[in-house]
Amino acid sequence: MENGKIVCLQVIGGLSMGGAESRVMDIARHIDKNKICFDFLLDEPPGFYEPEALELGCRIYRVPRFRFFNWFQYAHAMDRFFAEHKEIDIVQGSLTSTASIYMPIAKKNGVPVTMGYARSAGVDPGPKGWLTRYLRRDLFHKCDIAAAVSSEAGDSVYGKGRSAKGEVMIIPDSFELDKFIPDADKTERGLAIRKRYGLEDAFVVGHIGRFHYAKNHEFLLKIFAKIREKKENARLLLAGTGPLFDAVKKQASSMGIEKDVVFAGQTDEPEAFYQAFDVFVFPSRYEGLPGTVIEAQTAGVPCLMSDTITKEAAVTDLVRVCKLDKSADIWADEACDLYGMWKEKYGDKGHASRIDDLKKAGFDVKTEAVRLEELYAKLLNDSGINRQ
Repeated sequence: MENGKIVCLQVIGGLSMGGAESRVMDIARHIDKNKICFDFLLDEPPGFYEPEALELGCRIYRVPRFRFFNWFQYAHAMDRFFAEHKEIDIVQGSLTSTASIYMPIAKKNGVPVTMGYARSAGVDPGPKGWLTRYLRRDLFHKCDIAAAVSSEAGDSVYGKGRSAKGEVMIIPDSFELDKFIPDADKTERGLAIRKRYGLEDAFVVGHIGRFHYAKNHEFLLKIFAKIREKKENARLLLAGTGPLFDAVKKQASSMGIEKDVVFAGQTDEPEAFYQAFDVFVFPSRYEGLPGTVIEAQTAGVPCLMSDTITKEAAVTDLVRVCKLDKSADIWADEACDLYGMWKEKYGDKGHASRIDDLKKAGFDVKTEAVRLEELYAKLLNDSGINRQ
């Protein structure tokens, strides 16, 4: 502890504008700083949220990025870090790929509580994915608490069936829901985005997410191409960046739909983008708990998501699930039908938020930050180590 505060170290890759990073920052903004000291251990270059994290009083530390060939150097750097920071009470490791390395090291150096925190329900294809699975193979036995954002994420990281057995503590992500409440007449933020990209009269199919294998942008483009056959004014609005950004742009060009696809890049105003969408299509291959689906429901946007996504995300009647192995044509029909149903129900009144349903489901950060404070205190107390 430090000055009577519980010191919780968040081990995460970086503080860029990704989903996991945004959720951690939501908690950092709302957690009681008189009770909890929220610090970060990163292995990536400075990211978007770092200035804000520092303003919130968080301390940021760095270790070299793990590259497999530097296994011993990485372990040594972790050992040196934890030996120098005896104030740490809890290590919460969202960086699960190397948690089986740094969790035992933290424990050896006297950290009372080590908690793995699984956020993803899958891995990258190829050698990188194989290595990740290898490194995680015994993580369940190398941390005090096996936690996850969803049962699917828990089973993926700690072993199939462990969530159902109650061996994984489910701690869903929480969100600053209030900022996603739509404008009453849909004439402000959403129309501003439409005007910015020349979409005033378009049927806007939207997606927000990192350009990564998990998000399945290549299939999303195929779905959109079929939607455009049914609705000539259809346009696809994509927000985000990532390693596959250029490849997806190239695919759109090869399909002859590049003029109908807007690549908006990274955005710090997702709440405005949701209000510009007519329908949100999310055909991910896997997700731990997709924050964008939660946000879209708060914004009142009809959502079509794949059946491979954790069902905890389908909180409201705004969500329809489609099997990922169905054709792009079927997905297009479902998206158009879903939009038509909500258009008939609400007309031109705009989006109807489901914020109350989402708060009841435990996704509001204001409530969940308090629960997390209580959980940290309980875990530290249960460890039996006096940190006063």
